[in-house]
Amino acid sequence: MKLPSIEAHTLAALIGVTSDVALVIGQDGVVQDVSVKKDDLASLGCHNWIGQSWVDTVVVDSRNKILEMLKSAAEGTEMRWRHVNHASPQGADVPMQYALVRFESDGRFLALGRDMEALAVLQRRLVETQQAMERDYLRLRHIETRYRILFDTSVEAVMLVDSSSLRVTEVNLSAQALLKDATKRLVGRDVVEAFDPGCRDDVQALLRMAYATGRVEMRKARFAGALADCTVTATVFRQENGAQFLVRLLPQEAAKEAGAQGVSALLSQAMERAPDGFVLTDRSGTIKAVNAEFMAIVGATASSQLQGQALEQWFVRGGIDWGVLNTNLRQQTAVKEFATNLLGFTGNSVAVEIAALTLQSAEGEISYAFYVRDVTRRQLPEVRQTSGMSDSVAQLARLVGRLPMKDIVGETVDMIERMCIKSALDLTHNNRASAAEMLGLSRQSLYVKLRRHGMVSEGDTE
Repeated sequence: MKLPSIEAHTLAALIGVTSDVALVIGQDGVVQDVSVKKDDLASLGCHNWIGQSWVDTVVVDSRNKILEMLKSAAEGTEMRWRHVNHASPQGADVPMQYALVRFESDGRFLALGRDMEALAVLQRRLVETQQAMERDYLRLRHIETRYRILFDTSVEAVMLVDSSSLRVTEVNLSAQALLKDATKRLVGRDVVEAFDPGCRDDVQALLRMAYATGRVEMRKARFAGALADCTVTATVFRQENGAQFLVRLLPQEAAKEAGAQGVSALLSQAMERAPDGFVLTDRSGTIKAVNAEFMAIVGATASSQLQGQALEQWFVRGGIDWGVLNTNLRQQTAVKEFATNLLGFTGNSVAVEIAALTLQSAEGEISYAFYVRDVTRRQLPEVRQTSGMSDSVAQLARLVGRLPMKDIVGETVDMIERMCIKSALDLTHNNRASAAEMLGLSRQSLYVKLRRHGMVSEGDTE
């Protein structure tokens, strides 16, 4: 292409449009002039390059490229864009793309540079995205491998069925083994064809109900070639191409065992979350298991703090209470409403009622189950009303084991005094002089007892 001579200002305008950085370089490779278009490149300190060798402005791995460009431009070979990196004061390298042109008049060079930072950012994002995709792909492969191993090695017969066509998409070995004719493949067949004709309507109704409700549905049916009915459960789940059914086939014995295991799990959960404390010990009283409520009663933070410990060490009276419980359990196998006090980790005493039961395992091992109820709150209203004294013989009997006998006898005397005074006042229509005479007391002694038992106000006088 033949072009007329270009004036200097026109060339400068053209250079400013086509490049982000323009360098005038002498024959010795020293930068003589710099023109920067983008403000982002000002951080490089390009104007400080004047008087420096162009090679010294780039990182070490880009120096050979600068030397090759200078040599090629001097020899007049074909011009090519080369990618080099400049060292930045901020620490990160700044990528640039240069093309070198030689002025025939004086032998100097014009280096036109383009900022490649935006392209470098896109390249880094592309690499990071590719690595993330590879990690996700590897994770999905591991998940698929685990799923396939579990699916094929499961002793439960399992089928995957497409919800729109009701055709079997996958089966495990246990499901395929249920067919009388093992040469027939289940994959690709209608799922209802795998059952006896008399059960096919029930299977279709089961799948429709599971699809409509989204819940696990269960029904009895007989698999083709089987000698007995099995329990069929259908679970619906979503995949990218639509809904799928997970159909499980359980023989009646397995279904019963699964039901029994479910009940056992519920019982275990109920015992663990019971509102009363539960302790399981061996025959010697060593704790084997406790629930959360018993740990709360004694102030334990973990079951390991109690397991392996003797239960009697948590009784206030220690071996005395354990001896009574152990004797009764050996003789009667059950104990109810045993009143005692437990000692917590902080040293405080907690009033409780204990019911106990003797258990025997299939191997003949004897264990004790203790049900512990905190009765501290139940006692609080009684303490406020009677200052720790009961108002009936039945309640007095319950204090055995909680209070010393001296306190119980003293309470009995006070209870009888109150009952006699109340009866005398009722018979005399609250005539205290007559009541004192009936009781064989002086009027002053009667008033002293009335005040002591709280049956008269302090300001009440004769």
